[in-house]
Amino acid sequence: MKKKAFYILIIVALIFTVVTEVNAQCAMCTINAEQGVKNGNTQAAGLNTGVLYLLAIPYLLFTAVGILWYKKYRKKNVHLNMKSRPINMN
Repeated sequence: MKKKAFYILIIVALIFTVVTEVNAQCAMCTINAEQGVKNGNTQAAGLNTGVLYLLAIPYLLFTAVGILWYKKYRKKNVHLNMKSRPINMN
């Protein structure tokens, strides 16, 4: 079990250390941003950042719900396991 947790920790650390530049835009936003950059406007970077923030929110919510569900499920299993063990009063 400790090996599994260690491997998961390593994978998560690698995911967060490998960073690539991401541009997440629809086709119309891309065209508008490119035209703005050609005309000397620097708002394209802000547009990319805003889109990435909007993209991150659902992933954070799903992660939070998953963690809460896992903790509740685990607490339920620990409680059931405690009931099934005989108590030795000697």
